[in-house]
Amino acid sequence: MSYETLAITWFGLWGLLWAVYFMLDGFDLGVGLLYPFIAKNDREKSHLMNSIGPFWDGNEVWLVTAGGATFAAFPSTYAVMFSTFYMPFMLILLGLILRGTAIEFVGKSENEQWKKGWKWAFFFGSFLVVFIFGVVFANMFQGIPFDDNGYQGTFLSFFNGYGLMGGLLFFSLFILTGSVWIGLKTADTLSKRAMDWAGKLWYAVVAITLIFLVMSYSSTNLYQNYFEKPAWFIVPAIAVIALLAVKLFIGRGDAFKSFIASSVLIFTTTFFGIIGLFPNMFPSSLGDQFSLTVFNSSSSEYTLNIMLIVALIFVPIVIFYQIMMFKIFSGKVTDEDAHY
Repeated sequence: MSYETLAITWFGLWGLLWAVYFMLDGFDLGVGLLYPFIAKNDREKSHLMNSIGPFWDGNEVWLVTAGGATFAAFPSTYAVMFSTFYMPFMLILLGLILRGTAIEFVGKSENEQWKKGWKWAFFFGSFLVVFIFGVVFANMFQGIPFDDNGYQGTFLSFFNGYGLMGGLLFFSLFILTGSVWIGLKTADTLSKRAMDWAGKLWYAVVAITLIFLVMSYSSTNLYQNYFEKPAWFIVPAIAVIALLAVKLFIGRGDAFKSFIASSVLIFTTTFFGIIGLFPNMFPSSLGDQFSLTVFNSSSSEYTLNIMLIVALIFVPIVIFYQIMMFKIFSGKVTDEDAHY
């Protein structure tokens, strides 16, 4: 395999890791966003926590893997990306810490103020992760103002119109998949309430997605690869079909198929951006000569080869482990599982 082919392969794997992370962690982040609002009592809150308990930390393995792949395969991109997005990434880290501690500590005391504090920590932690990731990726698609002297903007520069719309897109997608996950994993009134929420949230997802796509046309070059190679339109086409399928299955009360469709929606939406980004990894809005691409920021041929061998061995093991986890904990949460 030539060096160029290896670099392109690793770009595809890099995009795949991010898409899998957002697809898998999306539902438990969505549960965090819904947690203070959809649960009416301690019993229902406990059911929500138990619905994601066996999965949330395993899902975040893909985040570590995506970050590690960026560091090893595209070290120049990693260096510039993490220095440029230092404050947004610190907010994401804060969100992950708040989520993890809330999940572990919310049930450690019967004090109502204790429970209330961790309830909102769980929500705000989930919100930070979801919204800031959306802002970060939207800014990457649009281009970052950096040159040989580093980042030329400010922290608030990231929260431009397109960046904010990226945050709203992620928020709407994740809260939708979170609601159908609750519908799948819980029973009775909580499950029905979650599916009702999903049916209403679907319209917000449609509206936000349409606005994001229109803004992507005017604010980015994401469509250029699609116009040059129309076959790639199959990816957004699948996303549209998945979005319609979510609504269809919600109407039928089929939480399982709704969840599968929402997961496909997140996966293909992520790849819509990844395909449009190529060959850029970290585009500069100050000139193409400053942009970091697949070819000018990748590691050596030797490193990429070794990493590919490692990925082919260990990624299937992780996939097998997660499949087994979903199979073992495939049933609905019951009162016997929950502690409240």
